[in-house]
Amino acid sequence: MLLNKYLIKTRYNSYNDFIDNCKIYVPKNFNFAFDVVDELAQLNPKKKAIIWCDDHGNNKVLTFNDISEKSNKAANFFKSLGIHKGDVVMLILRRHYEYWICILALHKLGALVIPATHLLTSRDLLYRVIIAKVQVIIALAEERIYNVVNKVKKSKLAKLKFTISVNGYIENWLDYSKEVDKFSIYFTRPTGCEATKINDNFLLYFTSGTTGMPKMVCHNFAYPLGHIITAKYWQNLHENSLHFTVSDTGWAKASWGKIYGQWLCESCVFVYDYERFNSKNLLTKIVEHSITSFCAPPTVYRYIIKENLLKYNLSKLKYVETAGEPLNPEVFYKFKHMTGLEIKEGFGQTESVVFIATFPWMKVKPGSIGKPAAGWNIDIVDDKNNTCQIGQAGRLIIRLNQTKPVGLFDGYYNSKAILDNNYYDTGDIVYRDHDGYFWFVGRADDIIKSAGYRIGPFEVENALMEHPCVLECAVIGVPDNDRGNVVKASIVLSDGYTPTMQLRTMLQEHVKKMTAPYKYPRIIEFVKELPKTISGKIIRNKLRKGNIKDNYEY
Repeated sequence: MLLNKYLIKTRYNSYNDFIDNCKIYVPKNFNFAFDVVDELAQLNPKKKAIIWCDDHGNNKVLTFNDISEKSNKAANFFKSLGIHKGDVVMLILRRHYEYWICILALHKLGALVIPATHLLTSRDLLYRVIIAKVQVIIALAEERIYNVVNKVKKSKLAKLKFTISVNGYIENWLDYSKEVDKFSIYFTRPTGCEATKINDNFLLYFTSGTTGMPKMVCHNFAYPLGHIITAKYWQNLHENSLHFTVSDTGWAKASWGKIYGQWLCESCVFVYDYERFNSKNLLTKIVEHSITSFCAPPTVYRYIIKENLLKYNLSKLKYVETAGEPLNPEVFYKFKHMTGLEIKEGFGQTESVVFIATFPWMKVKPGSIGKPAAGWNIDIVDDKNNTCQIGQAGRLIIRLNQTKPVGLFDGYYNSKAILDNNYYDTGDIVYRDHDGYFWFVGRADDIIKSAGYRIGPFEVENALMEHPCVLECAVIGVPDNDRGNVVKASIVLSDGYTPTMQLRTMLQEHVKKMTAPYKYPRIIEFVKELPKTISGKIIRNKLRKGNIKDNYEY
């Protein structure tokens, strides 16, 4: 069992046993591509690593041996271009299976990889290329993507050396498929100054940018080992699991659920390369491929529970998880009623692996994000940095003591001062109950201060979600002359409901009954959809600016 190399003990009898005895061993020269993927290719070459499909009837199965050999060919190709340790390479490959080949090849070379979303505009992409000093872009040969990249190439500010197309030809780009086949399936692990060290830069993610310009989150080569906790002890994976995480590869959630921890657990990864999200299609794929473990943002579950789940044989599905935003208890109960499965919440950031979750030994408390993971010293503090009492909301921080947890970022790229105070401030507001469970209140900048009250948007959203007419909702504070701020709710209605003044009043009265009356939304707008990042997080900053269409405000 591969995990025995990195854990003294792999099985635990209780949450306390897990906290006391789970310690991750980090070798000085660990490189995921060599030490996990290539080793699995030696130990069990025919074991399935990826099962991939799309909406056009295309399917592909890749074994660990396939992944190892193909990544070696890609590494040789990239090396021939002069890509070496420390070079910055951006991948815009959606969910195409070549993403896994390319990123592993770049890991073998020691390049700094930036996974990026295909939805970036020319302005977004140019900002990232300039500030991160990107030298190479590897992108799918899709019209929208290459049009954006070509505009960036023409900019005098961009210093790109190469653009490489995948799964198709683009004029004046290197054709990956044509070139990579010229190279050997053997690749020698670099030595000397080209060998990777555990503290070398490994991955660089741009934050979602829900407010302000996105920051550059930099992880080192130890980062994949931190995802042992994510995959083994939150997603509950093992060597016979087939795990499906709903995420584009341009988002950190792909690292949480589509590669590192899953392969450390020797499980197979399922990839559904869909064009547009459709809950019926997604459920069909889960059934057809006998998915055993499933993870998706709350948004996906909100759409799934609107389907008739009795039509789908979900008997192979054993474990389900969610992360990205808090899960409304109403969604939890409906999903459990229809499937018998309890959704296990996990909590973390682009800056980390999962560090709070509902782990297998714990009773689920719907609405709670769970308890801290082993190896993470989590605290909740007030404005004076004093530890908060039970039930008191405060800032969620990670105390670093003498060492930082495995899987926490090194700092923002070219600016590591964020970790100089012996703690990392997550920017989230939470509280802890008598049983040690954590409860999310909101981002620090999302807390609404109205007429002297502090109102967490999530508690209002929970109340709204319990009404059958609400499919999705988001709550923010908006300026008010008398109260400072008032609560405003943006609501996507379920099928069969239309926006009316009567419905607005009904929802306001509903919230007054479900929670403290002062928390009810004085302003309600009905919208066709909520602005979200590609990972499914609601972009509240756009709501504050009124930057959404098709709204009916009352």
